[in-house]
Amino acid sequence: MNEIKFTQEHEWILIEEKAIGVVGITDYAQQQLGDIVFVELPEVGKEINQGDDVAVIESVKAASELNTPISGEIIEINQVLNDAPETINNDPMGTGWIMKIKIADSSELEGLMDEQAYKNFLVE
Repeated sequence: MNEIKFTQEHEWILIEEKAIGVVGITDYAQQQLGDIVFVELPEVGKEINQGDDVAVIESVKAASELNTPISGEIIEINQVLNDAPETINNDPMGTGWIMKIKIADSSELEGLMDEQAYKNFLVE
């Protein structure tokens, strides 16, 4: 069951099998940032809590912190972003993912928005 959830800070998490979540920023977020030139990726193996700042995304306009949408352990980072940070601009919800997390507490997902709620949030 692949389910996607969103935060008010414009992060997304795609829930994959075995309580693994793929995390990145939304298309809206990458548009606001503009051309992304650098991503400071988190450390694999790091335990994180929901809302923690875990990565920094720098663009020609600004630097923005990525907050984790859920608690858990970082099990993988997208190494492609070291050499091609613009991958986030090109495909923010696909090949531009930032990290994968082994989810510690799936009940935290209940506080996140589904796709329709996120679209409504953007309109507001």
